[in-house]
Amino acid sequence: MIVPLGKMKDKTIAAILAFFGGIIGLQRFYLGQKGMGMAHLFFFVLAVSAGPTPFTVMLISLAAIFGIIDSISFLSMDDREFDLKYNQPMAQTSTVGDSAHQRQQFGTMTDRERRFQQRQRERAEKERERVRQAKERNNQRTEPPTTTGRQNQAKQDPGRGDRERGVFYFKDFEYQRAIEAFQKALTKNPRDVASHFNIACAYSVEEEADRAFYHLDRAVALGFDDFDRIRTHDSLAYLRIQNAYPQFARNHFRLASASPQPAPNFEDPLVEKNQDDAPHEPPVTDELLDQLQRLASLREKGLLTEVEFATQKRRLLG
Repeated sequence: MIVPLGKMKDKTIAAILAFFGGIIGLQRFYLGQKGMGMAHLFFFVLAVSAGPTPFTVMLISLAAIFGIIDSISFLSMDDREFDLKYNQPMAQTSTVGDSAHQRQQFGTMTDRERRFQQRQRERAEKERERVRQAKERNNQRTEPPTTTGRQNQAKQDPGRGDRERGVFYFKDFEYQRAIEAFQKALTKNPRDVASHFNIACAYSVEEEADRAFYHLDRAVALGFDDFDRIRTHDSLAYLRIQNAYPQFARNHFRLASASPQPAPNFEDPLVEKNQDDAPHEPPVTDELLDQLQRLASLREKGLLTEVEFATQKRRLLG
């Protein structure tokens, strides 16, 4: 329990008593510091009884100066600090409940601190609400998926786990580990558009342009149509400075285009007849040779199988 000590002390009254009666320690008696007050009074009586000597004058002057200093100190002291120092009960308890009651009774928390804590609680509530809304927008489930749900997800997207691991490594700037994870995802699901695009970004960052072009081509062939992303994605900046990129972009981000057919010659009947009878073959141009060499390079690096190489070559040669 708290032992009441009477009325609350006022710092203004204490300052007035210190200014006018500090020489005999009146402020100390008012503040309940009876020992210090008696010491002030004792030295004052001793000095007066000793007579007007230089030593007694010095003692009385010091007592008066200390009283003025106390007065200034009380006036400049914050109300909360004054209450904690002079109005706090001397009898403290050992229980948490009494300590809480004491803090509530004497107002140890200022209005500013209460407002700060209120703002902190409001910010925490807003953050929890934002996270909850984000989870709802992304259709995230708070409970872990069941075994059946994981099996169904694995059947629908067999390379999802490896792809997500690759994205994690990519964001952590571990591009080689990201490439390995995307390759595993493509081994499980060769038609995974996201894995093709992501591994193309990783190869571009690693400045392996041929492999990046190949996987971008595969992503577009499998249905990727966000061409603005290819034109602006930071990870594909290295590809966009390559000599082959302008033709790649004009070809709708594919490595090979439909072979142009030679225009018939209607002026010479013999030439027209020969064109109709002979199989049409595309003219050999520098661009066609460059594309064939790129395909051969991809096959040598192991990025294209023989079947894929033959298919792409047939497309180039019509």
